[in-house]
Amino acid sequence: MNKTIWFDGFPLEDCNRRGAGCANGHLGIELLEAGEDYLKARMPVDSRTRQPAGVLHGGVSMVLAETLASWGAAFAVDPAKYHCVGQEINANHIRAVAEGWVYGIARPVHVGRSSQVWEVRISDQRERLVCISRVTMAVLATPMRY
Repeated sequence: MNKTIWFDGFPLEDCNRRGAGCANGHLGIELLEAGEDYLKARMPVDSRTRQPAGVLHGGVSMVLAETLASWGAAFAVDPAKYHCVGQEINANHIRAVAEGWVYGIARPVHVGRSSQVWEVRISDQRERLVCISRVTMAVLATPMRY
């Protein structure tokens, strides 16, 4: 049996509610699923998320990646004791997407006492890789602020 990465479960609906009034909500990011060792979300490819050339903006892909890694990191630690913040992000953009939805799946590569590293794979509706990102999170010894 696999052990979950979540400290005390994952409050999916609460995170979606809390993200509605900020960048997450403005871009249409919706958390869909928290599995034993991953977090999944989707984001529309529409006028909010496209660049002027008509395809998904690479920077918006990075917002999706950091959103997934940030929520994942926040609930992989005791939120009464720790707060996680983004420290570094990189991304490789593989394929352009002009419409529909993209789906991001984040999995931890490393969950340590002072840092976490997350890999986020973003795919289109046909499950073709669009972007791969790695996000490093710092774990601070202060209660969560989300």
